[in-house]
Amino acid sequence: MDQNLHSPQRRLIELRIEHADLDELIDRNAADERPGDELAVRRLKKRRLLLRDQIARLEAELDPPQPA
Repeated sequence: MDQNLHSPQRRLIELRIEHADLDELIDRNAADERPGDELAVRRLKKRRLLLRDQIARLEAELDPPQPA
């Protein structure tokens, strides 16, 4: 059971959830009528990009592309 807690599939799910949470947070901040903290938004977007890269790398490891 402990193996499932640290499996690559579980890590991928956690990364996707965090990415979705950041998407929602960034969208909510953009929908506010008053401008938010620009630096905070940039940091959130940077973190979201980092997560997207990590997700892509992990997906490639779990399901490598088939040779042509």
